[in-house]
Amino acid sequence: MASAFAHALVAVALGKGANLKGKTFKLLGLGAFCTVFPDADVVMFKFGVPYEHFLGHRGFSHSLVFALLLGLLVTFLFYRRTSLFSASGFKYVLFFFLCTASHPLLDAMTSGGLGVAIFSPFDNTRYFLPWRPIQVSPIGVKNFFSSRGVAVLKSEFLWVGLPCMVYLLLVYLVRQRTKPQVNNSTGGK
Repeated sequence: MASAFAHALVAVALGKGANLKGKTFKLLGLGAFCTVFPDADVVMFKFGVPYEHFLGHRGFSHSLVFALLLGLLVTFLFYRRTSLFSASGFKYVLFFFLCTASHPLLDAMTSGGLGVAIFSPFDNTRYFLPWRPIQVSPIGVKNFFSSRGVAVLKSEFLWVGLPCMVYLLLVYLVRQRTKPQVNNSTGGK
């Protein structure tokens, strides 16, 4: 898996680039929550659920169906005044879906694990992308704060951090280009 830092960074980049009302701490915080939440499935190890099980690590919680369900749930719970069937509701659901779906995408780009059940519950096969440049993060805080964790952060800076910065720069440039220009001339009077 990619680290929580890399997952949350994607949410912040998506949130800053999104055309949503209220780009607040709430929106970005919920987006970051959605990017990290799929890894809550590691708790299943404590219950003896094997890695490759439907509910195991990188199983159903790493699927597109789960991403959609979490996007709907977060929008419903935290944006109650917005109808899920309105244009704004659709934008929130889409944002939280993309945040959640970014998690299995990053995990499918890592150098370890069994892959990601992206099509679960319809297909529990675990998949990787053909290109896997991100070093897999160790599970557990204690294991993360080690030389291996530093190597993971370096890898994530290169393969997640830099693309997020380029994305934000492009969003900024596009917004500057499409921003209405103010004419400060007095018109000759």
